[in-house]
Amino acid sequence: MKNVYFIGIGGIGMSAIARYYKYAGYNVSGYDKTPSKLTKALEDEGIYIHFTEDINYIPKEIEQTLVIYTPAIPKDMAELVYAQEKGYKLIKRSRALGEIASMQKCLAIAGTHGKTTTSTMLAHLFTHSKIGCNAFLGGISKNYHTNLLLSKNPVLVAEADEFDRSFLQLFPDVAVITSTDADHLDIYGDVCTIKAAFAEFASQIKESGSLVLKKGVSIDASNIKAKVYSYSFNETADFYAKNAEVIEGGYYKFDIVYPSYTTIYGENISGGEISGCVLGVPGWVNAENAIAASATALLGGLSPQDIKEALKVFSGVERRFDIHLNTPKITYIDDYAHHPKEISSAISSIRNIFPGRKLCGIFQPHLYTRTRDFAAEFAESLSQLDELILLDIYPARELPIEGVTSEIIFNDVTIENKVLIHKEEVLDTLEKRELDVVITFGAGDIDRLIPSIKELLQNKTR
Repeated sequence: MKNVYFIGIGGIGMSAIARYYKYAGYNVSGYDKTPSKLTKALEDEGIYIHFTEDINYIPKEIEQTLVIYTPAIPKDMAELVYAQEKGYKLIKRSRALGEIASMQKCLAIAGTHGKTTTSTMLAHLFTHSKIGCNAFLGGISKNYHTNLLLSKNPVLVAEADEFDRSFLQLFPDVAVITSTDADHLDIYGDVCTIKAAFAEFASQIKESGSLVLKKGVSIDASNIKAKVYSYSFNETADFYAKNAEVIEGGYYKFDIVYPSYTTIYGENISGGEISGCVLGVPGWVNAENAIAASATALLGGLSPQDIKEALKVFSGVERRFDIHLNTPKITYIDDYAHHPKEISSAISSIRNIFPGRKLCGIFQPHLYTRTRDFAAEFAESLSQLDELILLDIYPARELPIEGVTSEIIFNDVTIENKVLIHKEEVLDTLEKRELDVVITFGAGDIDRLIPSIKELLQNKTR
């Protein structure tokens, strides 16, 4: 192979793999539906991208070209159909990641919530320690401004995505499961099937390996060969935080208690504590993720001192509890939350950091099926706000479903101060309001409003 062609190259997971092959010396190119900040970055790195379906851009050397596609692409997409008919080697993104991971010690972070922040934090722990790792992340690290980290150390940190059962391509040495809540019901049907998929993922961890499972998360452990550890931020577990306190700015200080364990290199380590850890990003949700990342880093062979020093300078992930503006008059936070549990956790963390302040949330629902399946739960979580600005559904890969609009969420939201508007009306709506803490939520294209919202709010502080 000398060419790698990507169908859907602008996705966060696809772009990391595209970067990997580019750095490995392959001719990399691809298609995406729309230009974005991420596709612009790839183009700046020398990767050619086009934005109109056209089979002529696929390299003609069939035997020397690997085609990688995202499952978010429709099955009848012209380039995908052409590659199938012409006999190109054609694999999904998850298979490509699985093949890369199989050649290294794999540390995989799974869960319906929290996996992007936790995997990015874990990759930072290794990178800051100078030991290094290779990391394929589902977000852009604010420490390193990329979703791909490369190292000569044969340890790979992977975000193990449950969408399309992608994580079943991984056979980790250590895995984390942060949560197994209902999601992607268009694929799984019900929560029992989701839990069964996570149990299958856990059964693929190597017999000599470890599973770090959030306390309270229940999966069928009958086929798990690896050692199972529990973790928690606010309860006693195998790995847990004690003496946790909120310090100025909503940052957390805590001690990490850890048990006796065996690293991925076979070293036997006695239990102990990492005292006086301070996490470089605020919020109890991030502190909880830090326990999972630290547990995995210890099992991966990092020292307690390396972990403590790295946690302090962790800067977070773009679009994950991302504070863009923080003044005494106005605060603006952007968060990728697109599931009711994620929204509830984010609101809880924000109220913890900014007690007594008024929260105005702008939410763009993602997918018709998710809106249909969780309308009541979305309404309940959004009712925890003081003000709600609700937008139309971002369809992504889906066609409309009759009767499914943002209105089915809006009608059940119990707070009085709520409006349902189009995305194009957001700035005018904000301009007319007295604002305190503003939060944008969603996994669609709401992030394209971030610069304009930030500028508008900055002008209001003057």
